[in-house]
Amino acid sequence: MRGLTHRAVDEAAGLPPGSASNLARTRAALLELALARLTELEEGRFAGADAPPGLSRDALAARLAGVLRLQLTAGRAHTLARYELALEATRRPELRAIYDAAGRRFRDAARALMAAAGSPDPAAHAQGLVALAEGLMFDAIAGAGPEPSPERLRATVAAYLAGVLPPEGPHG
Repeated sequence: MRGLTHRAVDEAAGLPPGSASNLARTRAALLELALARLTELEEGRFAGADAPPGLSRDALAARLAGVLRLQLTAGRAHTLARYELALEATRRPELRAIYDAAGRRFRDAARALMAAAGSPDPAAHAQGLVALAEGLMFDAIAGAGPEPSPERLRATVAAYLAGVLPPEGPHG
């Protein structure tokens, strides 16, 4: 978090000194913009994890695992930055409000996904899915666990879905 300064943003973006300060006058404003941008990037990654009608549980597990894999590979720096901002939000109420609003958007999307997948309790199962995803990502990025293989991610998500969704038909 100490590295996120107006000067560092200017340098990373290749902008003249003072440019970031014109957009975000305070450190709090800079943190808020960073969180908003990270949320936007993550929403783009999760957009491909919807559950169109008729999607099998295995296909849904593969889609969700693919998104998690992106968060751990191409989006790794963004995921780590989000965790840094989450910790910072515990100390800054103004950032907490933005972080919580972003979290609600992801939870709403997870609820819609679980409802479309046939969950008998989409709210509870979405909360579990988000907790599973966050736990997998945190353990791989900041925890002591190894980074899970694509196969392990798919199997873990598939096991969760099998535990909460009703059985699929003979052709599912």
